[in-house]
Amino acid sequence: METRLGRTALTVSRFCLGTVNFGGRTDEDEGHRIMDSALEHGITFFDTADMYGWRVHKGYTEETIGRWLSKGAGRRDEVVLATKVGNQMGAGRNDRGLSARHIVAACEGSLRRLNTDWIDLYQMHQMDRAAPWEEVWQAMSLLISQGKVRYVGSSNFAGWHLAAGQHTAERLGLLGLVSEQCLYNLVTRHAELEVIPAAQAYGLAVLPWSPLHGGLLGGVLGKLRTGQAVKSAQGRAVPALERHREATAGYEALCAELGHPPAQVGLAWLLSRPGVTAPVIGPRTVEQLESLLPALDLALGAAELARLDELFPPVAGGGPGPEAWIE
Repeated sequence: METRLGRTALTVSRFCLGTVNFGGRTDEDEGHRIMDSALEHGITFFDTADMYGWRVHKGYTEETIGRWLSKGAGRRDEVVLATKVGNQMGAGRNDRGLSARHIVAACEGSLRRLNTDWIDLYQMHQMDRAAPWEEVWQAMSLLISQGKVRYVGSSNFAGWHLAAGQHTAERLGLLGLVSEQCLYNLVTRHAELEVIPAAQAYGLAVLPWSPLHGGLLGGVLGKLRTGQAVKSAQGRAVPALERHREATAGYEALCAELGHPPAQVGLAWLLSRPGVTAPVIGPRTVEQLESLLPALDLALGAAELARLDELFPPVAGGGPGPEAWIE
């Protein structure tokens, strides 16, 4: 399954392969096998970040991907490759953020580690309130004119950040942002209030990260009972389970009734949401990746979607703001 990256003419797969587990949770050999399997199954959209791999050292994940790309066989031409800039990469005070200096230097570092001449989607990992949009677009325009970047995206931005960025880009005669990667899943639906409506208004692709909320929506209760929980036994899933245990139990019961694993149902729900382009999945193994693929063909009916809304209600009154919070 394929779609367009927002308002652009670029074609991407409906799943985006996230690589945050490469280095620490997933060794390099398994990471290479995951990327091989992804391509084999039509997943051509890969996402990473300059800081990923920090459990080994920052940049390790990009290096892992770069060594996989260096195997050739047309890999680089098949993949739409996305990475991110903005987090701390060195000890210096200018080794982070979205200054023109850091954006350009960080891009050069990513290109070197990824063993490629260009980045298809260069994403700002988080908002830098100290960086004027004019400065950001100056740096991004330089990289685009040099052929090192094709498109620019954002991650973890608010709706008004997207609007401000697009307003400045249009004033400068630039394409501007083409995507926003945000936290969005059944448990965390705040993006529905402003981020997704803003993205839709400006023609930005929406790339939900943590689509299973750190494993909470991947059958955590069943895995805990059988001692199989790994990611879902740590991180954001732990406090979330304390708050949503009853809803999670109801969710897993519904999935059993439907005859589909919880992870597939959670991803199918995201794929059905207005504005969503490609959830960013982060498998630790090839088997885990392949177990998620049936979600691409899983269509949830109106009754199932309504039951999921009952278990995990939308924020406020549901829908976009301001109507959502006006009683």
